[in-house]
Amino acid sequence: MEGFKVCKSNEAIETVVQKNSSLSLLAHGDGVEISVYELKSGVVTFLDTFAGGDLLEFYYVIEGKISCNSSDEEVHLGHGDYFYAHNLKAPVELKPQTDVKLLHISSRPLFKHISKNISVMKSILSQVEIKDSYTHGHGKRVRDVSLAIARKLGVPPEKQENIAMGALFHDIGKIEIEDSILKKPSRLTKEEFERIKLHPVFGCQMVKNSFLEDTHDIIRHHHERVNGSGYPDGLKGDEISLEARIVAVADSFDAMTSRRPYRDAMSCKGALEELKSQAGTQYDPEVVSALESCIREGLV
Repeated sequence: MEGFKVCKSNEAIETVVQKNSSLSLLAHGDGVEISVYELKSGVVTFLDTFAGGDLLEFYYVIEGKISCNSSDEEVHLGHGDYFYAHNLKAPVELKPQTDVKLLHISSRPLFKHISKNISVMKSILSQVEIKDSYTHGHGKRVRDVSLAIARKLGVPPEKQENIAMGALFHDIGKIEIEDSILKKPSRLTKEEFERIKLHPVFGCQMVKNSFLEDTHDIIRHHHERVNGSGYPDGLKGDEISLEARIVAVADSFDAMTSRRPYRDAMSCKGALEELKSQAGTQYDPEVVSALESCIREGLV
């Protein structure tokens, strides 16, 4: 893009939009890209590491408020503030406190990579929403609880991003489960339950060869139990990754505290007591203890 060009406020070279974010490429040249990144309030995203060489990313807050969390230090930013990252060693969490608009300048062409990832995520989320609205909302809640537990346990930031994405998409394999089973208003038969137990396998297969590939372990193993009674692989103890053990507790906690067609929701206290009674058999005791601390401190 050479020469001189004037553009109006609603013009962009290309824009990708999903439900909670959008990215508009305004200008590019000599490897540099300038774009506007918009995020809805409450969305959790990450400023990620880059393995492709030297990279500088600059963000200027045009509108709204956003917090940045790096190495357990949370900084709140508003209009006129800015932040930048040069060759990050670990991801930085970004969480808008309001709807936020950021000017983004990158020293390398990232738009096509980012827009492809957003398109994949948009496609998956839309399929989940169409299939089962409970699964979609459930994923967001499990993500938030999983992140709180991970921080309480001191999980490194580079693993927190995987936990967030794996938790958000942990049930995507349910897209492959028949509506007659998934939306059944009464308890499942043994045969139906055997069918639904395949959803972690389907989900794991769905994220292979995508930007979500690193979440495949969480997605496949979030129903494993520390005594080996879980599925689909019957793993036990440390054979189950810490990330999957975290999501297993968060998943069960949200399922217990959510109303379903065949039962009422449990109270937060009741769900926690149920998890504690199964700590060491079904669930990792340290993860359950971390959840209890998060609840006590108002973090979930």
